[in-house]
Amino acid sequence: MSDTHFETLRYGLEGQVAVITLARPERRNAMGAQLKRELVAAFARANDDPQVRAIVFTGEGTAFCAGGDVKEMQASQAAGESRSLEEKIQPSRDAALLAIHESVKPVIVAVNGAAAGAGMNLALAADIRLASRTARFSQAFVRRGLPPDTGATYFLPRIVGTAKACELAMTGDAIDADEALRLGIVSRVLEPEALLPAALELAQRIAAGPPIAIRLARQALYQGMQGTLRDALAREAAALNVCLETEDAKEGVQAFLDKREPRFTGR
Repeated sequence: MSDTHFETLRYGLEGQVAVITLARPERRNAMGAQLKRELVAAFARANDDPQVRAIVFTGEGTAFCAGGDVKEMQASQAAGESRSLEEKIQPSRDAALLAIHESVKPVIVAVNGAAAGAGMNLALAADIRLASRTARFSQAFVRRGLPPDTGATYFLPRIVGTAKACELAMTGDAIDADEALRLGIVSRVLEPEALLPAALELAQRIAAGPPIAIRLARQALYQGMQGTLRDALAREAAALNVCLETEDAKEGVQAFLDKREPRFTGR
């Protein structure tokens, strides 16, 4: 794994998998201004790299992400700094969230500890979520006298249903990894030492698959949450027609006939 110039996170490669690690453990990986900018840049780097076929996103230390950097916000207010018009209209926290959710490469998040407020929502923006048994999730905004942001009102009802989303948002209560699994927030709970290896193994399996088909499947799954069944069937037919013309589809059929594992090239 090779690091780059980032200061608040680490970026490296494990074969065809980019690994992005929040690296402010002394601040529980809280989202300060620089971390938001570097998250956007790191995901752009992974998406622009033709070698990368999947992304693993995690945190360093005992927390995944404690949410916004409250100390940084307080210092800014004490200094009399005001937010720009651009920051009010399109906050940098939202740019970081969109960088994850709108990634063209599949994103697996390994939640290694506390995921609070915006930190929980960064995890919700990923495609697949795995959790350490030490993970805790909370929509902590209300405990600061604030309403949810960073996509909470979009992701939570879709994942856990409206009633549970209201309960989590209105109480700010924390839930453990097993409850997150029961609610469908995460798909697996693992021992801490097994979390990152499991996320990498899953990402590498996805990376070994046909990237065109996976990208179209990912798009169709998200778009399928909107519109009608007929809309979904039309998208599926269009995606299938594209994939039938690829070398990967021919390789998949030939590998089946040869009784071997396929070797997908993304063409």
